[in-house]
Amino acid sequence: MIAKITTGGDFAGAVNYILAPKKAAELLMGEGVRLKNTNSITKSFVAQTELNSRVSKPVGHISLDFSVQDKAKLNNEFLLKIADDYLNRMGIVNTQFIIARHYDKEHPHIHIVFNRVNNLGKTISNKNDRYRSEKICKELTRENDLYFAKGKENVNVHRLKEPDKTKYEIYSCLKELVPKCKDMDELEAKLNKEGITVNYKCRGNTNVVQGISFTKNDLKFNGSKIDRQFSYSKIKYKLDENKRQEYFAVIDNPSLDQAFYQLIKEGLLEAEKDERRQSRKETYQRIKPIKKKNRGYRM
Repeated sequence: MIAKITTGGDFAGAVNYILAPKKAAELLMGEGVRLKNTNSITKSFVAQTELNSRVSKPVGHISLDFSVQDKAKLNNEFLLKIADDYLNRMGIVNTQFIIARHYDKEHPHIHIVFNRVNNLGKTISNKNDRYRSEKICKELTRENDLYFAKGKENVNVHRLKEPDKTKYEIYSCLKELVPKCKDMDELEAKLNKEGITVNYKCRGNTNVVQGISFTKNDLKFNGSKIDRQFSYSKIKYKLDENKRQEYFAVIDNPSLDQAFYQLIKEGLLEAEKDERRQSRKETYQRIKPIKKKNRGYRM
């Protein structure tokens, strides 16, 4: 289960979208609005916004999407229960809303339009709504024994639009190439062949790298935004691990070319010496005692 939540200022557009015949829409529930037709629903929403004219974006729109794996169990009653739990946990209560189910896609999904001006004229906050929504979706998925998709492997790629399409293409390349590379230069060269540019963020005016981003089709994404495993520190750790694995593979196989073996061995041993040397230096700095001044005795 995942949710997408947005805000806007056009109730007519939101209502017409979620009840559009081309979406094979089915109105499941409405609260605090006249359900005669889309026009009466829109007028009901707009009338309540007059209780608080300071809210510039009174329209709340949520889509709740479920895995096709759960299609058999997700009847309308079950979907309404999940929607009710979601709205309550998000603090979207005491206000007007409508819920509609769409049948235009393979996976089950519902849409909710609600009024951010509640029945008392107070604003329903959207602060940190995406973070809160993600947390609540995970809770409801577990509690209702719904299917947990593993990472991004089940994404319906051909349905993606920009910028998500390019973002997923970069994700796929990183997923394939990072396990095959031993350093950033090698990874960068292979990504360049795929039309992906690597950008580094350094600390202040130093050469110390503290962040990484990737650009393709004039779209730029931070590594951690593509996936948490693709932050600079995690990529660097994985590349170093690949290099260590190659080293041990060589020592475990004496039949490999001895010159190649020696180059790898010496390079890695030198790196290990540097690490040990730095470790000893840091340890010394941590435990170095503070010198006390000898003030002598006053006669």
